[in-house]
Amino acid sequence: MTCSGCVRQLTQILKSYPGVTKVDVDLNSGSASIEMEEHISTEKLNDHLSAKSHYSLSDQLPEQISESSSLTTETESNSKWQTYKPLILIAGFLIMVSTITSLEGSQIDWSKWMHSFMAGFFLTFSFFKFLDLRGFADSYSTYDILAKNFRPYGFIYPFLELGLGLAYLSGIFLMETYIFTIILMGFSSIGVIKAVFNKNTIRCACLGVVFNLPMSTVTIIENGLMIIMAAGMLLSSMPG
Repeated sequence: MTCSGCVRQLTQILKSYPGVTKVDVDLNSGSASIEMEEHISTEKLNDHLSAKSHYSLSDQLPEQISESSSLTTETESNSKWQTYKPLILIAGFLIMVSTITSLEGSQIDWSKWMHSFMAGFFLTFSFFKFLDLRGFADSYSTYDILAKNFRPYGFIYPFLELGLGLAYLSGIFLMETYIFTIILMGFSSIGVIKAVFNKNTIRCACLGVVFNLPMSTVTIIENGLMIIMAAGMLLSSMPG
């Protein structure tokens, strides 16, 4: 678990199981104390939990805590390299493809390179969000200032990224695309910056919920890079 939002979500999911009367989830220890009308197997609770989240339960030893479970995720013990490996690989592939597609002889057309990179960025990142749209919306609402108060925005956001990717790929309405990129990524960065500087332990939803990426300065750099590139292309495309 990464934040109080996770605690609320897990508590609600476990409480919704028939026969569960009380659930106490502890963020620091990653444990849950569950009271039941009659014994419910961990397997049944896990089936219920896995349908609505990415967490699982495992029984603790009886001498530790009776009828309690430990909430664990497979990625908690991963190193930083393992944590950020998906993001690094995606960035590497995007750089490679953008370089190849923007070569003109032995020279790189940097304008074409940035268009190619940003098209790939938005298309790839929206793809991972679409793999579990509801899961993304739940995760995004824990830190984005608009998604917190207007949950449908979490479902709309991947479509906005998809639209930007297609716009960069097709090369249509580029001025409008640059401006919208700056607005969208700038607005999205507000919640990210707030979470990072408040040192909140929150899961980053930039790659949806397929990978367990922590919110960090990497997310700020990622958004900032998109803003800088869009602003640079906007200025270069202005007459005079």
